[in-house]
Amino acid sequence: MSDLVFIAFPSEEKAEEIRKRVLSMQKEYLIELGDAVVAVKNQDGQIKLNQLVNMAAAGAASGALWGTLIGFIFLMPLVGTALGAASGAIAGKFTDAGINDQFMRDAARELQPGTAGLFLLVRKMTVDKVLADLRGVGGTVMRTSFDETKESALREALAQCAKQAEPLASAPA
Repeated sequence: MSDLVFIAFPSEEKAEEIRKRVLSMQKEYLIELGDAVVAVKNQDGQIKLNQLVNMAAAGAASGALWGTLIGFIFLMPLVGTALGAASGAIAGKFTDAGINDQFMRDAARELQPGTAGLFLLVRKMTVDKVLADLRGVGGTVMRTSFDETKESALREALAQCAKQAEPLASAPA
């Protein structure tokens, strides 16, 4: 069973940085993700989702390949490529893999304008090692489907940043 985590960050850059960190942990087999999406709320309140995979582009590429092959059979490869790419892009546009886009948009409405959030669909993880790597990165847990123990451990790991930054902020200039 997968768990969903939504963490708010002060900027899109910070959310992207943490997504890259989590994806590198996935390469080390510390975490297995189903999806990792950065949601950005601009100053006008509009939500933009930065998906890992652009499904429309992937569909267009696949459709172009198949369209070309079928076009060769009918001696019209350019027409086949164009029709395949168009139909693939349309199919990709309506395909939703991972976390439901509407759910992410609804949840991201809780963000302040000019901030961003990171949605993670976690299939499996080595909790102690992942939390140790996330310790001190900042961010606020907005929603999670973790049990209370994991959720409080995640909140504590992220909060370490605020506790460590306070002495620096209050030091005389």
